Amino acid sequence: MSVSDDVVPAQVPTARAWRTVLEHIEAEMLDGTRRPGDRLPPERELAAELGVGRSSVREALRVLEVMGLIRTGTGSGPTSGAIIVAAPRGGMEALLRLQVAAAGFPLEDVVRTRLVLETAVVADLAHAPTRSIAEARTVAEAMDAGALEPAEFLALDARLHLALAEASGNVVIAAMMAGLRSSIESYVQEGVSRIADWDATADRLRAEHRAILDAIDAGDAEGARRLVHDHISGYYTQAALTSADGRATGIPRS
Repeated sequence: MSVSDDVVPAQVPTARAWRTVLEHIEAEMLDGTRRPGDRLPPERELAAELGVGRSSVREALRVLEVMGLIRTGTGSGPTSGAIIVAAPRGGMEALLRLQVAAAGFPLEDVVRTRLVLETAVVADLAHAPTRSIAEARTVAEAMDAGALEPAEFLALDARLHLALAEASGNVVIAAMMAGLRSSIESYVQEGVSRIADWDATADRLRAEHRAILDAIDAGDAEGARRLVHDHISGYYTQAALTSADGRATGIPRS
């Protein structure tokens, strides 16, 4: 017997049924039962297992997706269903993700915030040679694949910048960067359509990533700071992104 969309078992009041699903999935992610890359069971299975309606499962999945913990795809095949893409890491990150999703932030403010955070991150890393940027190197190598679509390339780009924030050891900055990640991905993807020669741009971005990582490994804090500033601001200048009211985005100079 399947659980319909309209019928919710009496033992789970409708008002909190979606939260029951949310807490169940988050608990499995926190205790390691489910990890990034794992696929969640189909809606019907989760509904039957937890005694809720499928509409409550969908609501919980929407919340998890807004928080950046899962990504969902329709249809069939390897990209369909709900797949875990990140582990929950705290209330600050989740709150920031929800704020971004609910209201959005002015593009100019997000760019300026990135510049403040990421220039500080690379400078700190350059001053701390014992910290490892191995994960960022691994992501940079993955970006060298020639068959990547722009969306895939830019998703990896966002992951590289987040990996640097995490490597810095500053949990507040890492949480802020993770919370902004969905916003960052959305507007960098938007800029692709405005770039005439994407292949040349991708090659330039790869070179800039390598230069930033090399400067960090060399202990060149000022060089790393300048390189990451020019890397971030250069992309937005090239893509000619605009704010919501149509004004050209103001990006601070070095």
